[in-house]
Amino acid sequence: MNASRVPHTRRAGRPTQRILSRTLITDAALALIETQGYDGLTMSALARRLKVAPSALYNHAESKQEVLRWIEDRVMTMVDFSAFPTEPWDDAVRRWAFSYREVFARHTPLIPVIAVLPVTGAPETLAMYEAVTQGFLRAGWPEERIVPAIVSLESFIFGSALDMSAPEDIFDSGSLGPDYPSFTAAVRNSGGGSDGADRAFRLGLDALIVGLQSWIPTQ
Repeated sequence: MNASRVPHTRRAGRPTQRILSRTLITDAALALIETQGYDGLTMSALARRLKVAPSALYNHAESKQEVLRWIEDRVMTMVDFSAFPTEPWDDAVRRWAFSYREVFARHTPLIPVIAVLPVTGAPETLAMYEAVTQGFLRAGWPEERIVPAIVSLESFIFGSALDMSAPEDIFDSGSLGPDYPSFTAAVRNSGGGSDGADRAFRLGLDALIVGLQSWIPTQ
């Protein structure tokens, strides 16, 4: 039989590995964290989700810490900090805080991760902090007080983002109400409802802004 007529057959071997990228890995890691929490994010679990060998994953990401930095950067691109160059300081802070809270209300499993993650190697996150810092400086803030103020605001924002997922009856004292009449009455008269978290956020943010403005030296 003529060799040229022998049909070509695929040589047996390992299946082609999926082509990985930072974007693909970050997408998979975000999905993994949001369904299984921080403890569910391991490099082996991430490799399984991506349907690749762990060695292939490590060729693109050196460690879980690097993957977390990619996640941090992805989420921070969703936060609107564009008002700082053009709007008054208090208005810019409000717009930034509302956007920040909205983003993390959609990504609450990430809060305990992002809140303690170093920003080293996260350019998008650093870009946000740079713009916010410049806005503080333009408003006359002493440089040494800017980072403590940002941390104070972020602590409140993260807590408020978690509060958005709390049940509406979280403060319902139930059958114990008569034993704690002052608090029970205050809860009853607070309005409650689905917008309770929003009212609390506005109240707390206004209080923070008023308090922080006292740190700006008068001209």
